[in-house]
Amino acid sequence: MHKELFRAVFRSISSISFAVTYWDGETEIYGPKEIKDLPFRIIFNEPLNLREMLEDPETRFGQAYMDQQIDVEGDFSALLSLLLRNVDVFKSTERDGLFQRLMKSRSSESTEKQAENVEIAYNLGSDFFKLWLDSTLSYSCAYFRTPEDTLDQAQLQKIDHILNKLHLKEGDTLLDIGSGWGWLIIRAARKYGVKALGITLREEEEAKTRKRIEHEGLEEQVEVRLADYRDLAVENQTFDKIVSVGMFKYVGKENIPTYFSCLQKMLKPQGLSLLHTITRSLESPTATWLEKYIYPRGYIPSLREIIWLLPEFSFHLVDAESLRMHYALTTTRWAENFERVAEKVREKYGERFVRMWRLYLLGCSTSFMCSGLDVHQLLFSKGVCNDLPLARDSIWCGREDLNLHRIAPTGS
Repeated sequence: MHKELFRAVFRSISSISFAVTYWDGETEIYGPKEIKDLPFRIIFNEPLNLREMLEDPETRFGQAYMDQQIDVEGDFSALLSLLLRNVDVFKSTERDGLFQRLMKSRSSESTEKQAENVEIAYNLGSDFFKLWLDSTLSYSCAYFRTPEDTLDQAQLQKIDHILNKLHLKEGDTLLDIGSGWGWLIIRAARKYGVKALGITLREEEEAKTRKRIEHEGLEEQVEVRLADYRDLAVENQTFDKIVSVGMFKYVGKENIPTYFSCLQKMLKPQGLSLLHTITRSLESPTATWLEKYIYPRGYIPSLREIIWLLPEFSFHLVDAESLRMHYALTTTRWAENFERVAEKVREKYGERFVRMWRLYLLGCSTSFMCSGLDVHQLLFSKGVCNDLPLARDSIWCGREDLNLHRIAPTGS
């Protein structure tokens, strides 16, 4: 009876051909039958709990793959793209009637859930990320001038792109909230002669950044501290420019107004702030699987949630740029790098961990390619600022040789 539900779901998908091998060894092909080269095959190693699958298909699929209840042969990204485009099929009211009939005929089946021993946050230090990130250890969207750029190039270009937008000048004071390994604040000090402060909550990042500052001889210009932006806001220290790259998803929905309130206190009148963050099209809770295994208590806001709040704190939007395809490329590179070191990761963390991160990285790449997930850089001023260049050409200063390339979508 399990098969009847899955068959009904798979038969309703007509955009792509694929194969499914069920737990009893039977294989069926779905989609346009005239297509001979199937991009992937789903293998059910055992029956899945029907109620759980229908209640939360994204989470249940992820857990089933992690626990080797499901295997995938072929193009995993094509499967994830298919699931993203057809997730409503699992939740349709037409399916509900069939599901209820099947459950009624199997009333003796236990619905008790087994206890889960899930480590939400593995004890991951920089050694894990060094295996597959670039040399800057940047864990945020890069900026590609061409699709052929290396990840190292793209991450450094991201930093320069941000600094150009902030219109830095010698003597400016700059705050970086969530400064990571210090690449942005050091680059800002060396290139523009600013005085920069970076704050982070990770001791390892603070210690490494401090050593790099000393190595560069920038102790008079650059400082790094273990601090929370909320604590810094009560110190009455102000800055000409404030930047935040990739940390906003950790703020939490309820703390978004607090974040902007703190910025209002710390940013000087007519000062500029740039927020680089993941966004979504519509407001919705963080996906259960993502919150449970990757970003505990994280929240991805919609673009309009952020824009709506800016005027409440006297912020004026100056520039907005979507980097969706840049993050699709970034996460694709991460996924490729991860596969090259998967065996090392498996030896240290086990097969389930490898599957979890493979699913996350490929899922990110696919989501940015074909869903409403996005990355935006939002530049805004405190109060009206009339001293900025009239045209956006200044952002592209030093990029006269830029070649524009169209990035062809994949996995669709």
